[in-house]
Order: sequence, then structure tokens, then C-alpha cells
Amino acid sequence: MCGITGYVGKRKAAEILLGGLARLEYRGYDSAGLAVVNGGKMNIRKKVGKVKELKAVASDVEGTVGIGHTRWATHGEPSEKNAHPHVPSDSSFALVHNGIVENYSTLREMLTRNGCTFYSETDTEVLVKLIDHIKKTESLTLQLATRKALTQVQGTYGICICSQEDPDILIAARMGSPLIVGVGEEEYFVASDASAFLEYTRNVLHLNDGEMAVVHRTEGHQVSTLAGQALSPRLVALEGSLEQIEKGGYKHFMLKEIMEQPTALLNCMRGRVCISNEPGSPVLGSQVGDRAHPLLRPAPIKSGVSLTLGGIEQLVGPEGAKYTMLDKLRAARRIIICGCGTSWHAGLVGEYILETLCKVPVEVEYASEFRYRNAVLRADEDVVIVISQSGETADTLAALRYAKSQVCSVI
Repeated sequence: MCGITGYVGKRKAAEILLGGLARLEYRGYDSAGLAVVNGGKMNIRKKVGKVKELKAVASDVEGTVGIGHTRWATHGEPSEKNAHPHVPSDSSFALVHNGIVENYSTLREMLTRNGCTFYSETDTEVLVKLIDHIKKTESLTLQLATRKALTQVQGTYGICICSQEDPDILIAARMGSPLIVGVGEEEYFVASDASAFLEYTRNVLHLNDGEMAVVHRTEGHQVSTLAGQALSPRLVALEGSLEQIEKGGYKHFMLKEIMEQPTALLNCMRGRVCISNEPGSPVLGSQVGDRAHPLLRPAPIKSGVSLTLGGIEQLVGPEGAKYTMLDKLRAARRIIICGCGTSWHAGLVGEYILETLCKVPVEVEYASEFRYRNAVLRADEDVVIVISQSGETADTLAALRYAKSQVCSVI
């Protein structure tokens, strides 16, 4: 669960990047690094360990444009040479990357045959060298070379690039790995999670899969598809507070999450569970309907508690053939739960509860296995439930896409 930060504007970039990386520590990582452009020179700092160790060697770096990253090792051991950002041989630009380039071995072999050398074990350096190779051999701008290189990549990515040749811009692109652009007054932020820049702006642009953004400190932003089609994404104002995303005085995020469980459960039940049985209660009435399974129907329970699960009553599907997820759940002959890590463990608990209460067979699958093993799914009988703590687990999202490709109902 790597973290990305990027900044271009009037402020000291290193300070903003380091602050953003500190707010992304909850994602887990084993190394951190940043690159800041100043005076036509690319300044890079990397450290294995915590963000505070990176801060000790990078807080004095000057410059108003740069990128930062926290890395969870996938290709290659945790080390400074494998840590991001990565650069080409002339350090003309730097790149940070979330995701996995699945065809990196093939690309690396091709680039090696063309004279490229590599200093790390990572798939990210392969992407950097691919962009640089295309840029130089075809005499393209960095933006066009990036766009062309990404069309050759198989896998997932969220990337952010800064350039010493054009220190007024950042380039960002995504495919399967979330990336968000923060819009301020003559300044822009790029991050894998808005918590990295929430104290500076709440106005954001969400990038979708297959989209690329180029932001300029004074000339605004451009968003397009990888094919070059211009887009006009809507600017969205975010809600939330810094207190909700920071440690709140706790030693670490795990302790904070443990202590917040009562509040989290209360918020989860808010609007779904009502302890009042008085007329006019917002959860009483026919929001779900009489045709619901008794366990899902908002009928008062003996204690005066009433339940509603209105989300599964929303109509989905194509025009002329719409249905509710409740219909699919009631007709399901099998429920499949997909997740990774603690989400997979939560699925195991869900299996016990659903089989006990609903008497429906439930299978719990590790998403990383489910996505590759060509699971046999029956669109008219199966409902697939995917669980992700972050909402961006690559294997879980791939499992979701596979289930949808089999025309299964997915929650």
C-alpha cells in the first residue's frame, strides 16, 4: 500500500511532501523518498525506514516542485536503490509509482537489448527507462513519451512525474491505482489519498482509469485520456477533518483504530439501526419493502430496534432490465467473498454469520488467487462480495472486475 505525494506551486515542496507522506504512514511501507527540482537540478533523497528518517536528510532541500513516495517492497528488497523516486540515466525527470507492471520482465529485456542499464530490481525503474527511451528515440516531449509508454504497460499504476527540464509542471496518470489532484491558488497537489494535502485545499479532481493530468503552477491543468482525448472533469469539494485522518495523540494508527471501534461501529449503524419505535422514525416504513427477507425487512424487533439496509434496494442494471441487489441476494444460491489480509479475515467472519443466519453456502476467496484462477461463476446464482480496507487493493479490484466480466452481481 504505497503512498504518493506531489506538489507544484509557491511553497517549499519538501515540507509539503514530507507532511503528506507522514499522513500516509497508515498505509504501511518500508522505505521513503522524494525528489525536488531547484535551479535546474534534480535533488533526490531516500531512506529505508520511517518518514522521520527521510525528514532528517531532506527537510533542508529547497525548491517549489517535487514528488514523494512511501514504498512497500514488491520487486526487490527494501533498500535505497529500490526506493522511489526513480530516474533515467541523466536524471532529467523523476517518477513515483503505485501498482505493479506485470510485463516488466519483457519490457526490461527489450530495453536491455537497446542499450539501457538498470541500477535497481524494480518494475518502476523499467517504466522510467521505457519513457526515457521513447522520449529520446522518437524526439517526443516528456508528456507525449509518458502517454505512449503507458499504452505499452500491462498491469496497474498510479504515477507522478516531475521534470528538471520543465520545473513548472507535474504529470500524473492512473490505471487501477487511485490518484487524486488537489487544486489550490496557483498551486497543485497530487496524491494517492487526499489526506496528504487536505490542510491546503479541499478542491479536487478525481482521475479515472486510463486518464492523465498535466498541471502547471500558473497555467492551470489539462486532463486527457491516454489516447489524447481532452476531458473536462468536475471539481469536487471534499468533506472531513484533519483530526479524522491523523493519529489523534495515539502512539500509532493501529492503537487509534482499536480505540475508535465503538465510534466506528456507531457510525456504521447510523441511519441503519434505530432504537426508537415511535411513529415518524426515519428507518420505519416501507424503505426496504415487504418482499424483503425477514432479516432485511425494517420491522421492529422485540426490543424496539428497527433496521434498514436501503442501499441494497437501489435499482441497478441496464435500462429495461433493472433489478435491486436485494433481489439478487434473495435468489443467490452461493455467496463468494473476496479480500486480502485483514479483509479476508473479515470475510471468514462473514461466512460464519451468513451461513448461520441465511442458510446460503458461502465461500471466502483470497482475491490474489481468485483473480488468476479463472473461477467458475454463475451469473444467475452467485453474488460476489468484495472487501477492501483501503478501497484500492489492486488484487481485490481485479477480482471485482473479473466478477463483473462474468456478469455476476457484485457488492
